[in-house]
Amino acid sequence: MTRFLIDSDLAIYSMGGAADSRLNQRLVECAPGDVAISAISFAEVALGTWNGKPPKQSVLDAFVRVIPIIEFDEVAARSYAKLPFKRARFDRLLAAHALSIGAVVVTNNEADFADVPGLAVENWTV
Repeated sequence: MTRFLIDSDLAIYSMGGAADSRLNQRLVECAPGDVAISAISFAEVALGTWNGKPPKQSVLDAFVRVIPIIEFDEVAARSYAKLPFKRARFDRLLAAHALSIGAVVVTNNEADFADVPGLAVENWTV
């Protein structure tokens, strides 16, 4: 069962960061399947890759072989509809997805999620 959804910012950091980073150490400590990336966050990272930003396609492909992509489904969409409106739609979609599956959002941008009722957030870089 997925316990944590990693956001796009930390996914990119993990793919480009040093193997000895706190984030990557924490990822290694997790059991397979504990951490996933939402299809929403994956789309955000893939868009950047498509537009020439890091990570390279091969690195992104390797990442999702280890960190599975979780589909954004109807339950997640209904959770999104209940959230307070905010312009950062990727963050809101990720928050809704995490709420719908009972997962914690792993991010370096805790403030972006601070106003989402009931959402658990952790920063694995500190």
